[in-house]
Amino acid sequence: MIILSIESSCDETAAAVVEDGRRLLSNVVATQVEEHRIYGGVVPEIASRRHTEAISLVTKQALQQAGLGLDAVDAVAVTYAPGLIGALLVGVNFAKGLAFSAGKPLIPVHHLRGHIAANYLAHPELKPPFLCLVVSGGHSHLVYLDDYTGLRMIGQTRDDAAGECFDKAARSMGMPYPGGIALDRMAQQGNPHAFPLPRPAVDGNPYDFSFSGLKTAVINRLHQAEQKGESICVPDMCASLQHTVAEILTDHTMRAAAETGAGTVVLAGGVSANSGLRAAMTAACEKAGLRLYMPPLALCGDNAAMIGAQAYYEYLAGHTADLSLNAFASLPIEQ
Repeated sequence: MIILSIESSCDETAAAVVEDGRRLLSNVVATQVEEHRIYGGVVPEIASRRHTEAISLVTKQALQQAGLGLDAVDAVAVTYAPGLIGALLVGVNFAKGLAFSAGKPLIPVHHLRGHIAANYLAHPELKPPFLCLVVSGGHSHLVYLDDYTGLRMIGQTRDDAAGECFDKAARSMGMPYPGGIALDRMAQQGNPHAFPLPRPAVDGNPYDFSFSGLKTAVINRLHQAEQKGESICVPDMCASLQHTVAEILTDHTMRAAAETGAGTVVLAGGVSANSGLRAAMTAACEKAGLRLYMPPLALCGDNAAMIGAQAYYEYLAGHTADLSLNAFASLPIEQ
């Protein structure tokens, strides 16, 4: 089954062609990073306008790269949640029009389910059940997949996500957008044990996360140094923060794997590209005797290939939509 997929949940306009959820035929991404860097973060109105300008072209390029016409496509898939509502609506409405005009089924895909499915493209042998840590700028989830479309929430952030913690701390240290990438690079030069940082815990669920206090602790330390006329070693602070976040995420994942009996652990989402997290998860899984799967760096960020991969399994489960499909800024991953 050949699926043309579209992704526009934030600041990347993307289209891809995927066969049977596992074989990538094309993957095109038009990024807006340079424009949003001027403002230090994504400006929703600008993002929506750029999606409108780019979506037809990237879709055409995806089909051309795959060497296919629209008539050879079996279905059209699109990210419908979660994300910036204006940006999502551009992709959803474009996909609805394309599917209707071409007489193709329309498959709605949850963005975070797509991030998990990025691993299917890189690891043909991977299949549920497994435990997955999904970490991005807006989400930090621990989910257990009983099958490709059946997910159970194990833990999630109560406030800031890991990626948001990285981005805001990086901005406070004067780093350019996207802050998480700059922080990771700077951390390579620092001492991860230079600054003792808090490891916040929450009541109720031992697998839930909280990164707001950690982010605030870093920002307060920077402000205190500035007020006292002291200098902070930025590489050391970056390394200490990255080490702390990676330790928290890894610890929660390992404990959840032990409780659920998971033999396979999967990493997904934009923050899965973080070198500190990848190293920590690799070491922990090797020690525990668990299989670990991580997406290649090219598929960690937002892209349409991952949407096409998950769409195949959504279609097999009967999850299609009609022209009443709407976009949602927030939506639980289980739905």
